[in-house]
Amino acid sequence: MPYVSLAGTVNMAGGQPVSMANLRELRALCQQHGIPIYLDATRMVENALFIQEREEGYAAKTIAEILLEFCSYTDGAWMSAKKGHLVNIGGWLAVNDANLFDRLRNLVVVYEGLHTYGGMAGRDMQALAISIEEAVEDDHVRSRVGQVRYLGDLLTQWDIPIVQPVGGRAVFLDARAFYPHIPQDQFPAQTLAAQLYLDSAVRGMERGVVSAGRDPDSNDHRYPALELMRLAIPRRVYTQAHMDVVAESLRAVFEQRTQTRGMRMVYEPDYLRFFQARFEPL
Repeated sequence: MPYVSLAGTVNMAGGQPVSMANLRELRALCQQHGIPIYLDATRMVENALFIQEREEGYAAKTIAEILLEFCSYTDGAWMSAKKGHLVNIGGWLAVNDANLFDRLRNLVVVYEGLHTYGGMAGRDMQALAISIEEAVEDDHVRSRVGQVRYLGDLLTQWDIPIVQPVGGRAVFLDARAFYPHIPQDQFPAQTLAAQLYLDSAVRGMERGVVSAGRDPDSNDHRYPALELMRLAIPRRVYTQAHMDVVAESLRAVFEQRTQTRGMRMVYEPDYLRFFQARFEPL
């Protein structure tokens, strides 16, 4: 059966979230054609905050109320609990269709073991059950997103190039603007991640030509329009002072940008090279 998947939901670098009005229209269209909608809810908490802030009629509603309505227009959802929920492992899958649920539960036995002893440990399932409620509290969500915005505002004040507007869980640096003298085949985003780590041991994630991989026909690098380095902020880990350290380190790296050279790839695995590739400076 064909289905529609709302994957990722909110734009991680900012931009427009999926609005409630958009989803209502999509639901109506899919119902006309008998097509179910499945939701990747991993970033739905941030998406709900943006609906609360931006969409007419939702300012007085809680995050939990917005999430409940949003999910009511879908037929199922799944989520990596390591992201928005306050646990370090696992996830969940929920569907409305009882027959589909029974099939999925049977597959859990095949791949994970019986639900009473396979997959997640009991203490992790208990923590997840509690965190599902705690993670949608308005104060927590505003504090979490506020920390990301605080870092983005600091970098903007110092004219360090980032993707605007700032999103709900990460700040993305524009490595091509940061290092305009480094060509894309010398991996400017990977270079920025390395320089930041050398300066302060802060780990960023390359989201550019390394992550894009190679063209299967030509075997050449793919060259995406965006060459970014992601600074994803974990929940309930850092203080505002930590954000100051990250910003000050980036400013130090930015001040040395004209002396920085790119990198060459010296080891490339067959799959998902952004996890294991190795580089050296030019």
